[in-house]
Amino acid sequence: MLDHNFDKTLLAIPVFGVFLFVVVPIVFMILVAFTNYDMNHQPPTNLFTWVGFENFKNLLSIGGSGFGSTFFTVLGWTLVWAFFATFLNYFGGMAVAILINKKGIKFKKLWRTILVMTIAVPQFVSLLYIGKMFARDGLVNGYLMKWGVIDQAIPFWTDPTLAKIMIIVINVWVGIPYVMLITTGLLMNIPEDLYESARIDGANPWQMFVKITLPYMLFVTGPYLLTSFTGNLNNFNVIYLLNTGSPLSTELTGGAGRTDLLITWLYKLTVNDTNYRMAAVIGIMVFVVTAVISLVVYNVLPSVKDEEGFQ
Repeated sequence: MLDHNFDKTLLAIPVFGVFLFVVVPIVFMILVAFTNYDMNHQPPTNLFTWVGFENFKNLLSIGGSGFGSTFFTVLGWTLVWAFFATFLNYFGGMAVAILINKKGIKFKKLWRTILVMTIAVPQFVSLLYIGKMFARDGLVNGYLMKWGVIDQAIPFWTDPTLAKIMIIVINVWVGIPYVMLITTGLLMNIPEDLYESARIDGANPWQMFVKITLPYMLFVTGPYLLTSFTGNLNNFNVIYLLNTGSPLSTELTGGAGRTDLLITWLYKLTVNDTNYRMAAVIGIMVFVVTAVISLVVYNVLPSVKDEEGFQ
């Protein structure tokens, strides 16, 4: 093991680490989903027991004490959020990169530096600060009322619709610089001859974007779009740091708020309600939703289906 098989000895260390810190917690979570492990069933007096698929039925049942209505509401918002958070950032970042790289634009390094500054500051700091800025007694409402623009504070985080719009808009501000940096390098790799030929044929800028730039970008960045979408499905930071998933609603159970994602709702069930069994079930459902979307989209990506065709 220290000579001819030394490679196996070295590999045994990371394999054991992956098994201990990744595989075992996942298996433990799956097993918890089939028990009644919560705040009322803990050692040493009242141990939890196996309940089969009762927790899954409770999650999908609508009416009574079931979690079904809340689950489908949160799931719907999670998918809507992931869609807008992915594609607004993608096309916004691409548009900014195209504008900055356009001939005749001055101070290109300055504009890139200003945009990069938004991601240079840790999100833990910037998102918490922005959340406080738009609070009912925050700077934005304070100055708007001081200047006489509004008579009463705008409910940025207490109105469900407005809170969702604010979260999406703020995430665009945070996410565009990442995409801008990625697409800047890719745009430089598109042959200039293609644009020259298109101009000679009488194509306008929009036609060149649709026929040349966008197909190239989608082909190259297709896998990135998929990983970005699945990452936004589990984007804990933006939601929880801005407004902790509020506002709360009596129509939703399990402590879920109107802007909670499945991942933030899972966190609340675990930390606030000590409802480990339902949190484990939601964790499994998050995996199912993410896995299904990833497998379906990955198999239809042009960069996967026709890797040589684009060239």
